[in-house]
Amino acid sequence: MRELSREDLRSCCASARWVEAVAARGPYRDLAGLGRVSVSALAALTWDDVREALAAHPRIGERPGGAGREAAWSRSEQSGTADAGRDVLGGLREGNAAYERRFGHVYLVCATGRDAGDLLALLRDRLGNDEETEREVVRDELSKIVALRLAKLWEGR
Repeated sequence: MRELSREDLRSCCASARWVEAVAARGPYRDLAGLGRVSVSALAALTWDDVREALAAHPRIGERPGGAGREAAWSRSEQSGTADAGRDVLGGLREGNAAYERRFGHVYLVCATGRDAGDLLALLRDRLGNDEETEREVVRDELSKIVALRLAKLWEGR
């Protein structure tokens, strides 16, 4: 059985409601059980809770600073943007600004394994979503990111 601290959980998802829900169900026997609780807790989040989680994520194409676990994970997750050219990075900056004006929050995408061109194409595509559709996409992307981070946490990476 493994007990996870609230600080550890917060590095996976910055929603206080999610952290409390997942911490309350511990300790965990395995990653699969932790994942099931996480999915349930994410599904129960209000949109304000999701926005709280989003506030902790850097913009795509911007290298997060800091020495903490979450910043290191973000840098790794966005490694596909590290070698992007100026045109793509400029497109991401412009796209991020347009997205934030349209939806009122950071563009969230599970960037792991994707290059900057893919991330820019997804961003441009998602700008065409209506608000309800985009909220569903954001919840799905958040769920993917949280699952990856929980696995890293569980494995001690």
